[in-house]
Amino acid sequence: MKNPMLTRRAALASAAGLALTLPMSPLLSRPARSQEKRPVKVALDWTPNTNHIGLFVARDKGFYRDAGLEVEILPYTDTSAGTLVANHVADFGIDGAIGLMTQRTAGADLVATYAIVQTETGRLVFNADRDDIRSPRDLDGKTYGGFGSAWENALIGSLIRHDGGKGEFETVTLGTSAYQALANGSVDFTLEVYTWEGVQAELEGVKQRAFRYADYGVPDEHTTLLASSQAFLNEKPDLARAFLQATRKGYDFAVDHPDDAVDLMIAANSDALTNRALVEASLKALIAGHYFRTNDGITGRIDPAKMTAIGDYLFQAKILKDADGKALTTAPDFSRYFSNTPLDAA
Repeated sequence: MKNPMLTRRAALASAAGLALTLPMSPLLSRPARSQEKRPVKVALDWTPNTNHIGLFVARDKGFYRDAGLEVEILPYTDTSAGTLVANHVADFGIDGAIGLMTQRTAGADLVATYAIVQTETGRLVFNADRDDIRSPRDLDGKTYGGFGSAWENALIGSLIRHDGGKGEFETVTLGTSAYQALANGSVDFTLEVYTWEGVQAELEGVKQRAFRYADYGVPDEHTTLLASSQAFLNEKPDLARAFLQATRKGYDFAVDHPDDAVDLMIAANSDALTNRALVEASLKALIAGHYFRTNDGITGRIDPAKMTAIGDYLFQAKILKDADGKALTTAPDFSRYFSNTPLDAA
């Protein structure tokens, strides 16, 4: 990648050379201002990982710069990306379909605008030697190591009930420590993203078994989305389009040039990403499983049928609640929860 400072100096030197050889004109009598880049702030949902790789590629390969953008990828904090977007601290943020819908029905101004992941990557996991866990109903009475999201308990409870259980279990909020707690037996089960934590477990030789959500009543979903606010989309539609289309170039590049993409991702996050083998294996899993790009060659576009299906599931499971914490009694119009218009616009 070219050093932007060297590129800027070269351009200035070139302009200076022209000034020495060309006659002065009124237009050249004062310094020209460089084209101002439009700022965009993006919030992450977690510490940097391969779900985010297209953002870093688009930034560091110059796709955002070429679109006239100055994109700032905000450091991950305990405040959810959806909250940052809804409160206009960030213009875009990484969210999941379930998280976005639960926040939206509670009153947050959130709209999904880009499907980073085209199909479900999450799963419920437990240690492979647990002979007492054969199906979700066996999780009744056991301890879940959780992450503090409002929808987790409701999701797990619905999996257990779908399998004929009561949906009654204990929850201990641990964050990323949940995986260590699972390994040492402090908790009985947790949730993980297969394409990151699952791949890491495989690399480390950790033996796990898992329940796929889709096998127990949960429709397939876009696990990872880029969301914005309707206020931002209304006020700056051209900016939203430029950002999303440049982002798509970043993810397409990651699929087509995985080695180069890994180099860029690690260079941008050298403190956080110290295990190159994990980053490589994770990206390989995302590409091979058609998570970033479907079999039909689709990247970024949100599937309306998937959004409606997961929305209906959440409504029927009483996971969707209003601002007062009461379960919705009427299903929302889920077509208003997402928009492909900025990505598809010419």
